[in-house]
Amino acid sequence: MAGVVEQRSIDVVPDDERHGSAVSQFTLWLGANLQITAVITGALAVVFGANAFWSLIGLLLGNLLGGAVMALHSAQGPRLGLPQMITSRAQFGVRGAVVPLALVIVMYIGFFASGSVLAGQAVGELTHLGETPGIVLFAAVTAVAAAVGYRLIHTLGKVAGLVCALTFVYLGIRLLQRTDLGTLLADHRFGLPVFLLAVSLSASWQLAFGPYVADYSRYLPRHTSARATFWWTLSGSVLGSQWSMTFGALAAAAAPGAFVGHEVGYIVGLGGAGLIASVLYFVIALGKLTINILNTYGGFMSLVTSVSGFRGQRTLTPRGRSAYIAGIMVAGTAVALLGKDSFLTSFKDFLLFLLTFFTPWSAINLVDYYLISKERYDIPALSDPTGRYGAWNVRALSVYVLGVLAQLPFLATHFYTGPLVAPLGGADVSWLVGLAVPAVLYWLVARRDTARTAPPAAPREDPQTAGLGG
Repeated sequence: MAGVVEQRSIDVVPDDERHGSAVSQFTLWLGANLQITAVITGALAVVFGANAFWSLIGLLLGNLLGGAVMALHSAQGPRLGLPQMITSRAQFGVRGAVVPLALVIVMYIGFFASGSVLAGQAVGELTHLGETPGIVLFAAVTAVAAAVGYRLIHTLGKVAGLVCALTFVYLGIRLLQRTDLGTLLADHRFGLPVFLLAVSLSASWQLAFGPYVADYSRYLPRHTSARATFWWTLSGSVLGSQWSMTFGALAAAAAPGAFVGHEVGYIVGLGGAGLIASVLYFVIALGKLTINILNTYGGFMSLVTSVSGFRGQRTLTPRGRSAYIAGIMVAGTAVALLGKDSFLTSFKDFLLFLLTFFTPWSAINLVDYYLISKERYDIPALSDPTGRYGAWNVRALSVYVLGVLAQLPFLATHFYTGPLVAPLGGADVSWLVGLAVPAVLYWLVARRDTARTAPPAAPREDPQTAGLGG
C-alpha cells in the first residue's frame, strides 16, 4: 500500500523515485480536459453572443496561447522535482509567496465547486439520490482519490482519456445526426468583442492550470527533455479542451434553449435512454472526477506551501495530509451547494476574474525561471526565510500588484466593467495586459538583482535535455 499512496508533498522528489516519460503528460491532460466543464466553457462563447464559426476559431486561439504558457510551467517539473507553487518563493520570497498562493487556493476551491455541481447532477441521476447528495458523494470520492496521490491521478487520467474520447466521438455523431454542421457554421459575421470573449474563455481555462501543472511532471526523471515535456503537455491539453469546447459550442448553437441551464440532461438525452443514459452519467462523473482530483491535490499542495513558509515544515504525516485535503473538500462542497442554482453566469465571471490574478503570476514565474535564473534555483533556500530569496520580495510583490491593477481598466465581468472596455467595443483584453506588463516590469527589476542573476550551478546533465531549445 505504501507504494501506491504517495508519501511526498512539497519536498523535492529524489532521483531514485523518479519514473515515467513525458508522454504521461499527454494522457493526463487529455483526460483532464475531455469533460463537461470544458464543454460548458465552449458553449459560453455562443451563449454570450458569438456565432459558432468564430467561436471555434477564438477558442482554438485561446487554447493555443494559454496552453503554451501552461506547458512552459510543466517543463519546470522534471528539472526541479518540486510542486509548481513552491517555486514562487524564488520570486516573491519564502513568505511573500503566500500572496499568490492564497488566490490559487481560492481558485482550486472554485473549480472544485463548479465541477462538483455538474458531476453532482450526474451522480444524483445515476444513483437516484438527487443533486445535493450527488454533490456530497462526488466530493467525498474526490478527496479519497486525492489522498492516494500521484500514481492514481495519472492512472485515472489514462482511463478517463480513453473512455471520454470514445464517448465524445459517439456524442459528436449523435449531435451531427440531429443538426446540419454546414448550417451551424454558415454565419461568418465577425464581432471583435465576442470573438475576444471566446479567446479569453479558453485562454483562462488553460492559464488556470499553470499554478499546478508541474505538480504532475515533477516525478519525471531529471534527464527528461524539457522540449518533450512542453509539447506533450501542450498537445494533450489543447486537444482535449478544444475537442470538448467545440462540442459545447456546436451544442449551444444547435439547441440553445434545450442546452443552456440543462447541460447534463441535454448531453445524456443526446446519447439516448436506459442503459446508454446510465453510461453517460457515469462518464460525466468520471471526467469530472479526474479534474476535481487535480484541483483537490493542487489545493492541498498550495495550502501546505503557504503554511510551511511560516512554520518551516517540509513533510507531512498521513493524518496531516488527510486533514488538508478534507479542508479543501469541505470548502469546495459548501461553495458548490450554495452556488448551484446560478452556475452558468457565475462560472463565466469566475473564469474571467481568475485571469486577473493568474496572468501576472505566470508572467513573473516564467520570466524569472527562463530569463533571470536560467532554469536553476537554489532549492534549499526555497525553505529558508533568511536565505537567498528572503522572506518577502517587496519588488516582485509590487510588480505583481501593478500587473493586477493594470488589467482593471480592460476587465469586463458581470460585477465589474473597466472604463476602457466600452472604447474597445466591449472586448476584454485584460489577460493580454496581465501577461505583458508584469513580464516587462519584472525583467527590468530582477535583472539588476545580482543575487537573482547568479544562481548556483545546477547538477551536471545532458545538454540536449537542459532547455526547450536543447
